[in-house]
Amino acid sequence: MVKKLFVGSLPWKLDDNSLKGIFEPFGAVVSAKVVKDRESGRSRGFGFVEFENEADAEKAIQGLNESELEGRKITVKEAMAK
Repeated sequence: MVKKLFVGSLPWKLDDNSLKGIFEPFGAVVSAKVVKDRESGRSRGFGFVEFENEADAEKAIQGLNESELEGRKITVKEAMAK
């Protein structure tokens, strides 16, 4: 089952491919998306990453939550349902 993670406090210049590359060492990434402002097209500083399975998602949370990425301390946690 696919597991979706929320990633907050992302560096502003990070794109979808870069985000995916950061998470791939932890397992099979289904998708990675940096959320962008509709009007300006700039990053809003957060995104979502989906893993193929829950175990890989948990490894990513343990390995990356509170870690530093380009001078910013990122937050990685399970995404809440809409």
